[in-house]
Amino acid sequence: MPDNSFDIVSKIDLAEVSNAIQQAMKEVSTRYEFKMKAVNDVFQQKLVKRGVPLKGLTYGPLEPAAGSTVKQKITLQQGIPIEKAREIVKLVKNSKKKAQASIQGDVVRISGKDRDTLQEIIAMVKQQDFGIDLQFTNYRSN
Repeated sequence: MPDNSFDIVSKIDLAEVSNAIQQAMKEVSTRYEFKMKAVNDVFQQKLVKRGVPLKGLTYGPLEPAAGSTVKQKITLQQGIPIEKAREIVKLVKNSKKKAQASIQGDVVRISGKDRDTLQEIIAMVKQQDFGIDLQFTNYRSN
């Protein structure tokens, strides 16, 4: 029976996103610079400063808004999408390491007897680019 486990998650701290939005709005309004690229650059700088991963953002198309302005929706990635979770599970199974990977909602749980094996799996997953930001949490050891 596996004694050690950890979870692979993809989460964004929404409080930090809110703070970054407030800071970006304040900076943009004082500069009078309302170009979408400039606004996005300022916003991304604020997110990076607050430790929010930019891989967790998906930008929608520019849409016309009131007057001669535009707006753009940004989707925040919370949780690992099922297709990405399947890729992670497949990677772990194909590695032939003595560990089990299971999808639990929007989290992938990795469990195994040996801590070193789990750390090797963490390193292996970090080397792959799944196109989303991943964190490793709930490391349990008995």
